[in-house]
Amino acid sequence: MTTDAATVEGRLVLDDRVTDGRIRIEGGLIVAVDADRSAEADPSPESVSERPFIVPGFVDVHVHGGGGHDAMGGRAALDGMARHLLRHGVTSFLPTAVTAPLPALVRFGEEVRAWRPEAPADGAEPLGFNLEGPFLAEGRRGAHDPASLRAPANAPRPALEPLLDGLRLLTIAPELPGATDLIRWLRDRGVATSMGHSAATFEEAQAGYAAGGTSTTHLFNAMTGIEHRAPGLAVAALLDDEAYVELIADGIHVHPALWPLITRLKPPDRLLLVSDAVALAGTGDGRGWIGSLEVEVVGQRVTLVGTSTLAGSVIALDTALRNLVASGVPLHAAVAAASRNPLALLGITDRGRIAVGQRADLVELDGALRVRRVMRAGTWFATEEG
Repeated sequence: MTTDAATVEGRLVLDDRVTDGRIRIEGGLIVAVDADRSAEADPSPESVSERPFIVPGFVDVHVHGGGGHDAMGGRAALDGMARHLLRHGVTSFLPTAVTAPLPALVRFGEEVRAWRPEAPADGAEPLGFNLEGPFLAEGRRGAHDPASLRAPANAPRPALEPLLDGLRLLTIAPELPGATDLIRWLRDRGVATSMGHSAATFEEAQAGYAAGGTSTTHLFNAMTGIEHRAPGLAVAALLDDEAYVELIADGIHVHPALWPLITRLKPPDRLLLVSDAVALAGTGDGRGWIGSLEVEVVGQRVTLVGTSTLAGSVIALDTALRNLVASGVPLHAAVAAASRNPLALLGITDRGRIAVGQRADLVELDGALRVRRVMRAGTWFATEEG
């Protein structure tokens, strides 16, 4: 860790371009941005320039763990997870729970709420929490325990009230009984919903978004897709200009040949890079658990033990950013998908851009887009794992 930096210089990745410049920081905030408008900087990672790229801190709204730490493992695990994420450029995040019985999810929410004020300053900042389930379609459950799935119609609102404080995002299969009513109820209480783990028809998916559905959980995975006589949720998500879509850009969950389809159809401010990383991320090959289900990591692939069912990823957003840029997406657009866009989904405006008045959450990247160091609220942190 180093102390508050007065000035940061490099190739600044702004909202719409990359330009040489410098940023002045005071009290953890950006107080001046001096961008050289006379000549844009070379935005390509292959550039011979030795000047680092300076980008806003990444924000992961769908992440289950990392560095051997599980989001549902209590305070010590949350501490470790937050520190692991920061060293990959993630300055803010939503600890994400998998499907579990409602009492267990209530305990998870209570743990995150109690932990947030005491979260480590040298870790990514929690912005609340995300629940991926339990309102998922059984046939599209993926790596979620079928015993804990339930229909929204069978979830009394008083049982859900204890979850609301700090709940920022919740996945719902829009075709389930009572789904659209629950989506509206959550919308009215300031909770964003994400359509996913769904066997919805195109029309059922449209109804979910019309009821207030905001985002789409790991696009193309565990959902109805592009079938020319029976389009499903993926098509509805791609054609709705207001709907956000999550992309796990590891090259495994969605073939890179489909990435241009996403980026050409979606407005650039509606693409979200997420990791969907599990606790084993960053620890190499091995076995572990997601909730009550055992998983195995071999190389870059995570599956339920004994099956070919994908069960999250082992990447972080720095890898996702490099992969997306390598596919041809402009650097400034890829950075927005990892920073500004997820914050917009959550309605957070005090960070995510290089602009005066923004919180000084920044990442310094080398020419290969690898993290050199990370600034959170004006303080630099090294990238070595502690």
